[in-house]
Amino acid sequence: MNSNRIIHLLSWFCLFYALSIVNPLFASEILTIGAIPDQKPEKLNRLYNLLALELSSTLNVPVRYIPVTNYPAAVTAFRTKGIDLVWFGGLTGVQARLQTPGAIVLAQRDIDKTFRSVFIANTKSGIEVVSSQSDLLNLKGKRFTFGSESSTSGRLMPQHFLQQTGITMKDFKGGRAGFSGSHDATIALVQSGSYDVGALNEQVWLDNVKRGRVNGDKVVRIWRTPTYVDYHWLAQPGLDQRFGRGFTNKLKKSLLALSYNSPRHKQILDLFGARKFIPADKQQYNDIEKIGRQLGKIR
Repeated sequence: MNSNRIIHLLSWFCLFYALSIVNPLFASEILTIGAIPDQKPEKLNRLYNLLALELSSTLNVPVRYIPVTNYPAAVTAFRTKGIDLVWFGGLTGVQARLQTPGAIVLAQRDIDKTFRSVFIANTKSGIEVVSSQSDLLNLKGKRFTFGSESSTSGRLMPQHFLQQTGITMKDFKGGRAGFSGSHDATIALVQSGSYDVGALNEQVWLDNVKRGRVNGDKVVRIWRTPTYVDYHWLAQPGLDQRFGRGFTNKLKKSLLALSYNSPRHKQILDLFGARKFIPADKQQYNDIEKIGRQLGKIR
């Protein structure tokens, strides 16, 4: 366990202890938060433990981050009320909401209203830059990988755009596509040459490029998809009954109040790849639900 992790844990326990002295009832309820594991666990642990500390302070309740192993596990944990607040992708958020009547869409990032995926290719694959969507037909017969099977930006929407072009999963080499499990893994697999081409979240791609984790001699972006709506925070129904009247609204306001002008908030927002959170509502994800049903991801 590194020193930063130890400091974060000590800070959390100190905050919990201080607040429990001020309010003995504080320790009786813990707000649990989670997220789909779309990136490396190290980054997710850092991000959501920082956010847990911030929310603990603003909400005056203890907040605990609970990691999950995969996308379906996040949906299941929400359905069984094991986690109170989850950062979902568009598809998993719809799946979780349909399985949990009364669940509330709270907020999304400023980048989520017009989100995109990117297709990347190994430079030795011979795949050229895609100038129009119809050029995706050139991917037939190639080794192709998505991210997680339940990812909106790493599977659902890329598959949707491929099918619009006339490509089915059987058109790829071996008669099927691969699933890397996460956006970071997609980059690594295409860069290594294990796959010729892959699709992933644009924000993760840009972050990896910025941090020098992409070797431009080995992997390049070949296409940027049209926009769609993606990630969002989903809250359990009944939080007001557990934490007090108006708590859900207070939680929403705490997320929206994260400011890029605050060094502490900026650290959290940078890890989210955004400058702020904005209000969101379930109607924005109607198209995601429709596409999810068409591709058999929602029944």
